[in-house]
Amino acid sequence: MRIKAMFAMLALPLLALSFAASAQNTPVGRWKTYDEETQKPRLIVEVYEAKGGTYAAKVLETLFKPDAICTECKGDKKGKPIEGMVIMWNQKPNGDGSFSGGTVLKLDKGKTYGSKARLLDGGKKLEVSGCLGPICKHQIWTREP
Repeated sequence: MRIKAMFAMLALPLLALSFAASAQNTPVGRWKTYDEETQKPRLIVEVYEAKGGTYAAKVLETLFKPDAICTECKGDKKGKPIEGMVIMWNQKPNGDGSFSGGTVLKLDKGKTYGSKARLLDGGKKLEVSGCLGPICKHQIWTREP
């Protein structure tokens, strides 16, 4: 009985550490995005697991302007509040901390681009790329506590 109790006392912290480490291998969570030109914080987004094992990102908060609307967006997103808007979708995991096959919405242009992403710095950063053919622009998001 003592051996089982001792094993449980040793195993639980190790199990908790393994869960914490594995959480950093997924993009799920809150992220801060930055303005490409000024590098000032722009949005707080939540990356979540969507249908079919893909990942998507939804805006939780606009840091640049409260109650901002997407004036440049087209279709059903035009004139809608940015908070609550899905801005990245269909990111498929590649199994190595990278994701591809997705789409990202560039809010200031109202355009969508092919997208890929990859975790950096032990999962503390997420490099999100918007691509037009072979040409990609990258943006670094930082994980929020």
